[in-house]
Amino acid sequence: MLGPMEGLAVLDLFAGSGAMGFEALSRGARIATFVESDPRVLGVLHDNARALGFTTAAEVLKSDYLEALAAFAACGRSFDLLFVDPPYRMLSQVMRALVPYLSSVLATDGVVVVEGPWGVSLDTVLDVVFERRYGSTMVTMITKGRGHR
Repeated sequence: MLGPMEGLAVLDLFAGSGAMGFEALSRGARIATFVESDPRVLGVLHDNARALGFTTAAEVLKSDYLEALAAFAACGRSFDLLFVDPPYRMLSQVMRALVPYLSSVLATDGVVVVEGPWGVSLDTVLDVVFERRYGSTMVTMITKGRGHR
């Protein structure tokens, strides 16, 4: 759906196994930053990066998503593509927390890909560019709202 990702900086905010970030690297992303708070999962991310040959392009951070967003914003680090796939019960909370950081952590033409439960409304300041339902799951691509560029 996203096509080639040559040279992109990618943030996989709730990394888990890192499938989305590793897919981006396999499609030419320059770097993928994986944020994960579960210490048990960090080893899996490191193992996956090694097994796939992405040890230099994969950056694994043990952090809470809010701490990571604040740190990226504070140092002026931005990403071309953000993958947001939180535990479904947290989706509304995560989206409310993410919106204030978009002006600093999302590149000008960047895209956020959100996976969550169908029927949960995303914040209206975001510009939805793609939305597709897969059973009880919704995948939504958004960009910065007009007031957040």
